[in-house]
Amino acid sequence: MPAGAVIGHSGAVTVELTRPVSHRVLGTETLLVLGLSLGQSAVYAMVSLTAKLTAEGGLSRQTAALNTSASPRPYLDLTYQVLGIVFALVPVLLAVHLLNREPGDAGRTLGLDARQPGLDVARGAGLAALIGLPGLALFWAAAQLGLNATLVPAALPELWWTVPVLILAAVQNAVLEEVIVVGYLTTRLRQLQWRLGAVIATSALIRGSYHLYQGFGAFVGNAVMGVIFSLFFLRTRRVMPLVVAHTLLDVVAFVGYSLLPREWFDWL
Repeated sequence: MPAGAVIGHSGAVTVELTRPVSHRVLGTETLLVLGLSLGQSAVYAMVSLTAKLTAEGGLSRQTAALNTSASPRPYLDLTYQVLGIVFALVPVLLAVHLLNREPGDAGRTLGLDARQPGLDVARGAGLAALIGLPGLALFWAAAQLGLNATLVPAALPELWWTVPVLILAAVQNAVLEEVIVVGYLTTRLRQLQWRLGAVIATSALIRGSYHLYQGFGAFVGNAVMGVIFSLFFLRTRRVMPLVVAHTLLDVVAFVGYSLLPREWFDWL
């Protein structure tokens, strides 16, 4: 009996187990994945920006706080923080699962594996330096021009678990953003036969848009970062160095703000 055949009352009947996925299905899938993750964040960020722009004093008088406390009770707060990190990664698992339904391994397709650990770390550190130093200058300029809200990278209480949670939050942000908005999105848009320029622009604009709650400077800086990261992925087909770079940037921002004197960050 051939593969894909079943026995019916009138004999063997061939059933098609696999069929090519149409562009329409791929497009719908991509929109749904984005709607469950960073696309949703982009919509909320635009609403948040509108609220800040229309508030008394304008954008520069508003505050954008990250990693905020969820409860005054320390262990309940820790529980909320860990749950938030875990569930934020579910769209990543969904994206990898969807890619795994196709021939080949999704980890290799995305370059999300440990085949080149030393090279990935070296490339990631280089990208972090390339993005981080100019990014600080851009953020300072945006703050001086009133184009950003006042940024508070970490607003957790000083407890024994604060630094580990901030590090986990940095890893979560990196994995979520780089896998979804670079690896998965680029792969799907190329399968939909988008031009390279359109793929890069879309990835960069989405990355910038879900940072709009911080202001226009954050949008520009993250969009530029999106262009660089998309070009890197298209050239190397590896998302892991991007995860390393993003993690390093966020760890420095989150943990540095949490541990260093507050007056060092008045320029934010």
